[in-house]
Amino acid sequence: MDNHSYNYPSDCTPLTSVKASRKPAGSTVVHMGGAGVKPPTDYLLWSLCNTLYVNFCCLGFMALIYSIKARDQKTQGNLQLAQECSDKAKWYNILAAGWNLLVPLLVLALLVLLLVHLGTSQGSFDFFGEDGFQSFMKLFSS
Repeated sequence: MDNHSYNYPSDCTPLTSVKASRKPAGSTVVHMGGAGVKPPTDYLLWSLCNTLYVNFCCLGFMALIYSIKARDQKTQGNLQLAQECSDKAKWYNILAAGWNLLVPLLVLALLVLLLVHLGTSQGSFDFFGEDGFQSFMKLFSS
């Protein structure tokens, strides 16, 4: 049966007939690039978490930008530039995670020091008085 026996609308007419388009079966080879090369990771989820949590000095946001650039370059096939952006995203994520852990730990340490001081002080603590600074420094010397 050929295409002339079907009633196609004028804008849907096939360009070739079925008999003319038949070719002998063969194999199709698709070259996928480097078969053993692992594409670089983009650290997108880690960057998103660092961006949404604390984000000290916009380090998480910078990591997110480089993560998106790494993903874009990876999809375009430029693995060298994707690796460079991935490395930058990783280091911004490390710095942002360090700050994200350091800030709450510092706040916790200051709170503990304040509670220890208030528990050991007798009466009012006059920091700006005559002996205020010396008594404050005695807290840290053993």
